Amino acid sequence: MDRRKFLKNSLLAAGVLAGSAIFKQSVFSNTSDTENKKMKILVLTGSPRKNGNSNILADNFIKGATEKGHKVFRFDSAFKNVHPCIGCNKCGMDGPCVFNDDFNFVREHIVDADLVVFVTPMYYFGISAQLKAVIDRFYAINGKIHVPKKAALFMTYANNSSHDEQPIRTHYDVLLDYLGWKDTGRFIVPGVWTAGSINRTDYPKKVYEFGKSL
Repeated sequence: MDRRKFLKNSLLAAGVLAGSAIFKQSVFSNTSDTENKKMKILVLTGSPRKNGNSNILADNFIKGATEKGHKVFRFDSAFKNVHPCIGCNKCGMDGPCVFNDDFNFVREHIVDADLVVFVTPMYYFGISAQLKAVIDRFYAINGKIHVPKKAALFMTYANNSSHDEQPIRTHYDVLLDYLGWKDTGRFIVPGVWTAGSINRTDYPKKVYEFGKSL
């Protein structure tokens, strides 16, 4: 074969192979990027009112997030059996807890969750006792959850004083700082007391859109 023709054919073949490789890499990269956008989300609620205002926020957020294709797990702490932490230290901050209860669901899903959403009404200027019990039990998985995650806070309360919001805001900020998690959004809704009154605001739509935007 003519040397020039041989080199020309070789270069053309190499170009085809390189183009094929680039195409395949592009396809797999795009697929991977698409898959990486799908998140595992754990929603922790604290209201004992099934149709309470904070639970309505949780409902709408989950609707938006699932429509986007994210995998959402919900834990309604007020309707679960979660024993408060007693500080026995048997878990060593990274082992089995002495209480074998519904917290096992949280333990199963929080470790590999990409986003954790805290949803609570303000009860006596703090988060609800039911949700606080769940957070206190983080102690037993402390070593496993000190990894980069995203978090969000949904909070509702009856009055209209931004000063009264500060204890919950501060708790959330300090918790995320300790765990090394990043805040992706907080929705603080004042002036909602009676169950369902949040439906007269635009916050259900806001959290729905937040879920869709992730």
